[in-house]
Amino acid sequence: MGSTNSTLSKIPNAGDLMQETGFSPAHIVRLYDRYKALDKDKKGHLCPQDFGAIKELAMNPIKQVCQEVLDFPSFVRILAHFRPVDKNRPKDPNSPEHINSRSNKLKFIFQLYDQDKDGKISRQELLQVLRTMLEKQVTEEQLESIADRTIQEADLDRDDAISFDEFRKSMEKVNIEHKMSIRFLR
Repeated sequence: MGSTNSTLSKIPNAGDLMQETGFSPAHIVRLYDRYKALDKDKKGHLCPQDFGAIKELAMNPIKQVCQEVLDFPSFVRILAHFRPVDKNRPKDPNSPEHINSRSNKLKFIFQLYDQDKDGKISRQELLQVLRTMLEKQVTEEQLESIADRTIQEADLDRDDAISFDEFRKSMEKVNIEHKMSIRFLR
């Protein structure tokens, strides 16, 4: 326990990160150790190349987030979206919604698809993410068919794009809390 506290004291703004993300002191220390291990050149931030060695990201749309330079707080905030929801954690009505809430998980996923950040997922953006995720598993024709069907089913206002509200509605029956939870910090 003493080593956790001494390491935690070396992490800038650790208390704020724990408050914002819900990670425990031990989790923050483990994430800090992983962050430092990924920063092989000791730059103090992670570059896209640092994520290249993580095979789990090879066909995952989250690798688009990893195209940016990430400092430690940004790294922790991204991973916090994948924290399982703690149903026992009290919710203060005056505090902002937890970073790993259903709504914030959906916003995070939506932003992965909305690559030009215009508030809509176009067919082209959807195709780009599908190509990343499915790569050589399906043909281009199959990818286009998936994109067309997805737009057709989710695009309620028929503007050939998916807004966040349409995205949220299309995900109503999906257990996003389970699908977007990683128990990597035990």
